[in-house]
Parts: sequence; structure tokens; C-alpha cells
Amino acid sequence: MVPLLLVLLLVLILFGAGFALKALWWVALAVLVIWLLGFVARGASSSGGRSRWYRW
Repeated sequence: MVPLLLVLLLVLILFGAGFALKALWWVALAVLVIWLLGFVARGASSSGGRSRWYRW
């Protein structure tokens, strides 16, 4: 009975970790898209002069 519970617990942990990693990939992709949109919008709105593409 104990090995069966351990296997079920392992499956549950791996499923949860896989879902969390997949969710983190979607978050990273959304942040990348937002950053790229900001990069394009900032480059288009700057008329003349030195334009900085970063905000440090």
C-alpha cells in the first residue's frame, strides 16, 4: 500500500510541476510580447534625436 501511495504522490508532484512550468512559459511569452510591443511603439514615437530603446 505504501509504494502505491508513493507512486501516486510522485505522479501528483510531477503533474503539478509540469503545469507550473507550462504556466511560467506562457507568462514569459506574454512578457516578451509586451516588451516587444513597447520597443516598437517607443521606436515609432521618437521623432529625431537620440532614442534609447532601453529604460534603465
